Amino acid sequence: METIITYLLPLLILPISIFLFLQIHQKNTRYETNLRGSSGWPIIGENMDFAMLGAQKYVLERMNKYSPDVFQTSLLGEKMAVFCGAHGHKFLFTNETKLLTSWWPESMKKALLFPEFVNNPVKEVTSLQRNFIRDILKPEALKRYISEMDCMAHNHLEIDWAPYKEVSIFPLSKKYTFALACKLFMSIDDQKHVEKLADHFTLITNGMFSVPINFLGTAYNGAIKGGKLVRDELMNIIAERKKKITKNEDTKSKGDLLSQMLLMRGENGEFMTDMEISNNIIGLLVASYETTSSTVTFVLKYLAEIPDVYDKVLKEQMSIAKTKALGELLSWEDIEKMKYSWNMVREALRLIPPAQGSFREVVTDFTYAGFTIPKGWKTFWTVHTTHKNPKYFAEPEKFDPTRFEGSGPAPYTFVPFGGGPRMCPGKEYARLEVLVFMHNVVTRFRLEKLMPNEKIMFHSSPTPSNGLPVRLIPHNESIRL
Repeated sequence: METIITYLLPLLILPISIFLFLQIHQKNTRYETNLRGSSGWPIIGENMDFAMLGAQKYVLERMNKYSPDVFQTSLLGEKMAVFCGAHGHKFLFTNETKLLTSWWPESMKKALLFPEFVNNPVKEVTSLQRNFIRDILKPEALKRYISEMDCMAHNHLEIDWAPYKEVSIFPLSKKYTFALACKLFMSIDDQKHVEKLADHFTLITNGMFSVPINFLGTAYNGAIKGGKLVRDELMNIIAERKKKITKNEDTKSKGDLLSQMLLMRGENGEFMTDMEISNNIIGLLVASYETTSSTVTFVLKYLAEIPDVYDKVLKEQMSIAKTKALGELLSWEDIEKMKYSWNMVREALRLIPPAQGSFREVVTDFTYAGFTIPKGWKTFWTVHTTHKNPKYFAEPEKFDPTRFEGSGPAPYTFVPFGGGPRMCPGKEYARLEVLVFMHNVVTRFRLEKLMPNEKIMFHSSPTPSNGLPVRLIPHNESIRL
């Protein structure tokens, strides 16, 4: 397969280059800079190098060749400055509202947003109700979801894991995390309805970071189609919910995120439009679906690979399970006791982070590390400049949850959720979801990997090439059955 791709790449580069040239030829972006780096192929930039090498190897090679602080490249049809190391992260995170603004690739905007919003500044779209999203995802607001997470995790394992001796973790984790999001955000629990939405979302996530060529059969074309299908479905769900609220029939779903959005007024006293609500829900679903399922997968991967770590997690989780009465669900107090388990999750996030980094747009010229970054350029920060850097983490390839004991890593070195004003608002939601699922898995099973050398591929998130197949070894006696 790799050989075929090698021969096809030159054939693909020419039409893609022509297309991108026509797309960006009229842009009035200034290119004056003293940054070291490379623009790669004419027009196509370094997209192919980035895709073939993977984000980690690509970035580290250029840090060594050009600068450990910042270097220039050309990705997604844009001139880009890649900021490196803890100092680079700190600079970008602390200058979010001064020198930089949010930016999404065209492929992502067109896949996720209604056409009416595509040309709006990303900051305007994503900040519509950002404070609201942060409020509803705060720990105190999420406490009421823990029992629902626990119940759904238990039922998922009972139906999709327990009857089998072997399972593939990645597709099952995606099934669970998406079903949970649909339940908590919109009170949708019909399996067929959830599966249909999940199929549409798979099209989006497979193509939202691809080269924006809208030809039949391309990943981008699939993302555009998937986005429209999801938006159409959400608009139907929103319309139906509004009818129930009007008739005072919203009893089953009262209090979920969708109902809260429909009933909330903005600072100007107006309700959110249906399209604005849809944009917010899509953003929440994409985040909770792709990144959280990846985290669950690789947490379980390390539990299957490292018996010593598994045993410590099991001991902690069993001590919690033994305090619960028959059928009693987990509580916030139980989550707070999972200290070693959370350190184990954080170490998994360090080694295989679900998100590779984030983009910004420069709103005014500035100087960093002696280099000029012009207005209109894009910036990119990535976890790969710190997470495995021996300058910040001794023996960086070693899996060691104790790194996070005490004060933990130095600031701006461990950044799986970003940082600054735009730190991922779903961080606490992800923590609860992963810990609750981990609790249910380890108190029932020991895991044995069936493919010890399975490769990890990188798309929008890291993906085990064969879905991470494992053998399930049930404990002799499950505490919580």
